[in-house]
Amino acid sequence: MATQKGGPGDLLDFDFSKLPKFPRLPTGGAFRLRSIVVVVLVLVVLVSSFYTIETDEVGIILRLGKYRGTENDAPPGLHFKLPLIDQLYKVPVLRQLKEEFGFRTEEVGVRSRFSDVDEEAAMLTGDANVAVVEWVVQYRVVDPYRFVFKVRRIRDTFRDMTEAAMRQVVGDRTVNEVVTVGRVEIETEVEKTLQALCDQYDTGIRVDKVLLQSNNPPDPVKPSFNAVNQAEQDSNKLLNEAQAQYNQVIPRARGEALQAIEQAQGYALQRVNRAEGDAARFVAFYDEYRKAPEVTRKRIYLETLEKVLPAVGKKLIIDKDIEGLVPLLDLKTAAAAAIATREGGR
Repeated sequence: MATQKGGPGDLLDFDFSKLPKFPRLPTGGAFRLRSIVVVVLVLVVLVSSFYTIETDEVGIILRLGKYRGTENDAPPGLHFKLPLIDQLYKVPVLRQLKEEFGFRTEEVGVRSRFSDVDEEAAMLTGDANVAVVEWVVQYRVVDPYRFVFKVRRIRDTFRDMTEAAMRQVVGDRTVNEVVTVGRVEIETEVEKTLQALCDQYDTGIRVDKVLLQSNNPPDPVKPSFNAVNQAEQDSNKLLNEAQAQYNQVIPRARGEALQAIEQAQGYALQRVNRAEGDAARFVAFYDEYRKAPEVTRKRIYLETLEKVLPAVGKKLIIDKDIEGLVPLLDLKTAAAAAIATREGGR
């Protein structure tokens, strides 16, 4: 029986050795190494796709380099981003940040360690002297978009603005103001100037506080500067003591002078009032005397006796015509009383 050409019976006569040979899959150590590399890459991509935003931060996402708006900013929590497509910026918006100038904190603890940065701290004052100024700026990020996109290298720019503001303010004051009495005024002026610059450059930064740490003259001139300060303190001490002595003596002398003047004025007023009263009394007596001279004369006589007789002592008033009265009187006792009265009056 003939077999139909092209039918299933032809498979029995087909030469399978003519088929192309496919490469065999690698086996052994090379295959395992490639598998481990692929698995590690997959894990890295998956892990990098998840990120966490802290409670004091906000996440800004760029997709293919384009900002998608504030509504797409990531709030605190766990989030997912497309690997190799999304780019993440974490911005601390609730944390107070700090920049140090003129020194650096190397170790924080009970005994913190600091290092000086002389090129930042040395400043020229308005009276052509040099002062070593160290300060700290505390600030916050209030606009994450401006903080990330408006200014390139924002931290370096902010430090440059701060240093420029401090040098401008220090350059308008004497070294004595910078080192001693002008600290608060300098802090306030630098804070205002720095905030104006941050607003002008759209940095999205709010300056909270500028704190001066230490203001000193350079080391080579410290002994001379301390000697001048000591002399000024001694001068102020002597002036204060003199002022205290002045305040103690002069007001007392002025008070005593005013007291003497007031006493003299009171005495003068008393004498004038008494004289005017005596004159008015005399005029009143005279008017009454003119109305009834005899009666007024007797009344004046009796009033005068009322004042004079009590000072005389013991008195005996007898009729001039009476006789035989002397034996009834104790003349010795009366004489002794009169002598004692006279001696007591002396």
